[in-house]
Amino acid sequence: MTETVLITGCSSGIGRETALSFLADGWEVYATARNPADIETLGDKGCNIATLDVTEDDDIERVVGEIVDDHGHIDCLVNNAGYAQPGPVEDVPIEEVQAQFDVNVYGPLRLVREALPHMRERGKGTIVNVSSAVGRVSVPGMGIYSGSKFALEGISDALRSEVDDYDVDVVLVEPGPVDTQFYVRANGEIEGVERSGAYERFYEMYGDRQAIDGGMPGAVHPKEVADTILDSANVQHPKARYPVGTVAELTDYVRILPAEWLDKGYGAISSLTSSDWAKKFLG
Repeated sequence: MTETVLITGCSSGIGRETALSFLADGWEVYATARNPADIETLGDKGCNIATLDVTEDDDIERVVGEIVDDHGHIDCLVNNAGYAQPGPVEDVPIEEVQAQFDVNVYGPLRLVREALPHMRERGKGTIVNVSSAVGRVSVPGMGIYSGSKFALEGISDALRSEVDDYDVDVVLVEPGPVDTQFYVRANGEIEGVERSGAYERFYEMYGDRQAIDGGMPGAVHPKEVADTILDSANVQHPKARYPVGTVAELTDYVRILPAEWLDKGYGAISSLTSSDWAKKFLG
């Protein structure tokens, strides 16, 4: 019996690579995105494609229902769709805070609530929630995004124990920086933040970081994340968490440090980046 997987956010990056990895492994893949035109090429390769906005209950009910009607079961749900609006906590508009939580927290929760009853009834299934290294350790300028991923982590930890009796697995995949358009879009979003004037050092530091060629330091290719997601869906007893990349692996150690150490570290980095020496070096 062919196994089925539903993947959100497949227009590019991790979602697209995940769809291709599952397809190559012989799964029946349902690749979804808000704009179906963005995933037409996945349809050409053999994926089932569908419009799915994770903030719309009707979309979720329709797509999950289609999978169950066509195949009688859903084996794996990959909650990958995500949205980030960087900026100091005070500066990020409340509507953007709500938007991030709607996509990053309520979206996965909506999908879980729709797919889980089918998995429980069958006594089999895997839910993969794509989190982030900043879902374990928050960093200045990404507080709202980190908060949404912290929430996803907490929900996943509780859910994992709640569904254990039904042989349903809940997995967190936690990439560090990934070489995708996600960060390009997030970087563009910061230009739209109405600045309070209180955090110019942060914006200066952020701009200096963007001036460095080569993208995000330590970034991994999205296929590495996709293959990790596939591996977690294929093993009988997956781990609770899968950090991906050196940055994510280091986060497991950094998060146990005293908060005051982390605060001093962030302060030191900020001071260095905004110094005249750093400006000269980067400029």
